[in-house]
Amino acid sequence: MRIVVGMSGGVDSAVSALLLKRAGHDVIGVFMKNWEEKDDEGVCTATADWQDVQACCEKIDVPYYSVNFAREYRERVFSLFLDEYRRGRTPNPDVLCNREIKFKAFLDFAMKLGAERLATGHFCRLREDADGVKLLRGVDGNKDQSYFLYMLSQPPLSKAVFPVGGLTKAEVRALAGEAGLPVAKKRDSTGVCFIGERDFKPFLQSFLPAQPGPIVTEAGETLGRHDGLMYYTLGQRRGLGIGGQKGGDGGRWFVIEKDLQRNRLVVAQGEDSPKLYTTHCRASQATWIAGGAPAKSFDCTAKYRYRQPDQRVHVETDGNGGLLVTAYEPQRAVTPGQSVVLYDGEVCLGGAIADETWNG
Repeated sequence: MRIVVGMSGGVDSAVSALLLKRAGHDVIGVFMKNWEEKDDEGVCTATADWQDVQACCEKIDVPYYSVNFAREYRERVFSLFLDEYRRGRTPNPDVLCNREIKFKAFLDFAMKLGAERLATGHFCRLREDADGVKLLRGVDGNKDQSYFLYMLSQPPLSKAVFPVGGLTKAEVRALAGEAGLPVAKKRDSTGVCFIGERDFKPFLQSFLPAQPGPIVTEAGETLGRHDGLMYYTLGQRRGLGIGGQKGGDGGRWFVIEKDLQRNRLVVAQGEDSPKLYTTHCRASQATWIAGGAPAKSFDCTAKYRYRQPDQRVHVETDGNGGLLVTAYEPQRAVTPGQSVVLYDGEVCLGGAIADETWNG
């Protein structure tokens, strides 16, 4: 079977190509370049990653290519990313990138190369039964990436392969080391999807004008100035610049609200401030891996952010992509713009984008 492997320059995709090659498949490695600019130090990190892809493919003995999706990324992902920040929300571009770039534009490219499947280094698994393809969590709970793939539908998943989903990260690195792959000890990237690791505030400031304003307490007392509401998120405590303020209980300050109308950043002392905890979340743009919700109203578990332990919730659908997700236990700092991803055991059902939260 001819399989195109999306090669990032990291160890997970390299081992994916290695395993498929060993299984006897006709493997082609393809590196996606989706960002044209250099990082904060003037270095084009894509160049180094491309060199790692070349070295790995030569070691595995598979052909390799590079393809540029920078225009598609800007139009389909980055423009929406900026729109969300303009609205004072905190988006997660990785989920949209997976749907619009990796498993749409890149999948189309792979099919034009004569591939039957597209493989990536995501830590998740697939299971096919009479009801279609199901997306399962990866075996390594610390690395499970099903959260970032919840927007995928049946057509792309039917063409997908996740070779490392049944392995732990340690096992992946061990396989890379045994095979002599040069990325065996390369550290994982933690930057924004395809943009990389950089000082995020000046990066965002180069695209959106900052609108500074006051940092205030719940009572309205001004404690300092913020650099622009888009730079902060609910529950944040670092980078506020108001340490050592007199009064209160002497504890650390946390963001509890972004008052968009008055351009105020509202803070309170203590990470357990009641204002940070809510039970109800209204979400929109729901997508379902099976093609539809399991029922109009149902119980399941949810993750309001990546790597969060599963939370028991009740979900009500409105038939128009809207969800009301009610948690059985109060949830801390559920943030508008972030994804609420739903699970039934090890199966990822789908998810939606958080819009507003409150206590019932």
